[in-house]
Amino acid sequence: MTTLSNPDWLDPRLSSDDHFLHPHALVDKGATIGRGSRVWAFAHIAAGATIGTDANICDHTFIESGVTVRDRVTIKSGVFLWEGTYLEDDVFVGPNVSFTNDPRPRSRHRPDQYDGIRVQRGASIGAGAVLLPGITIGEGAMVGAGAVVTRNVPAFALVHGNPARIKGYVCRCGQSLNVGSEPGDRCSQCEPAPHFERFAA
Repeated sequence: MTTLSNPDWLDPRLSSDDHFLHPHALVDKGATIGRGSRVWAFAHIAAGATIGTDANICDHTFIESGVTVRDRVTIKSGVFLWEGTYLEDDVFVGPNVSFTNDPRPRSRHRPDQYDGIRVQRGASIGAGAVLLPGITIGEGAMVGAGAVVTRNVPAFALVHGNPARIKGYVCRCGQSLNVGSEPGDRCSQCEPAPHFERFAA
């Protein structure tokens, strides 16, 4: 990883051997960006934020100090990540997802500690979803577009609605599982790998 020393945007020609920064991206001094990651136009990464390897940070994204984005994460346009947010490897965040970190916000009041959101490995958050402070989205879970998530989501659960409720479960590939699936059942997209083997991968 590289810790950037230039407080302004960097010409991608200066960093093409390590990562790509669009000429109109703003990366503050002290931000860390991993090898192979791409930061697109009008994205702003604050000092103290950490981006892993091979991440894709799309246009008009803001990543605040104290945020960690791990490897191979995709963050689509219009997403703002606030202090305390932690995205594990292979997470997908759809456009205009709203992350929050303060359950009782007031103007000009800064709590001692923020209630960050953790999104575990391989989970997907659909476009326009709202995630309330302090929750965890479990490994491989899928949050539907426009969902309002008020509580923790179990691993591989499919949730949607307001408030978001469990509507089923998904395979690691994202395909819905049949009701009452047992270990050894097969996903039509993943045959012949049994589900329990994929979960253990």
